[in-house]
Amino acid sequence: MNAYQQKWIDVLQAAGLKDWKIEARGEDIAVDMPHVTDLKLIRDNLPATLGAIALDINLPRERVKFIFHNGYENFEYVLNPNEADLNAE
Repeated sequence: MNAYQQKWIDVLQAAGLKDWKIEARGEDIAVDMPHVTDLKLIRDNLPATLGAIALDINLPRERVKFIFHNGYENFEYVLNPNEADLNAE
């Protein structure tokens, strides 16, 4: 785990999101939410929310993939994508 990934985990865990489990999964960050969580709402607001949080992280930016799961569905979001992410089909 790199320092940037750990900082994101620390910040998200400190937010006190009730019943959300936030942990490292390899080089990614897994976010397991209660099954009643509306993933569309999370997905629609995620870029702005992560952008605002990122302003408080004073480490060199690195690629990190967030994997969101609510027990039924999941989606992934890559922050600071690398060349492979940008060229993936």
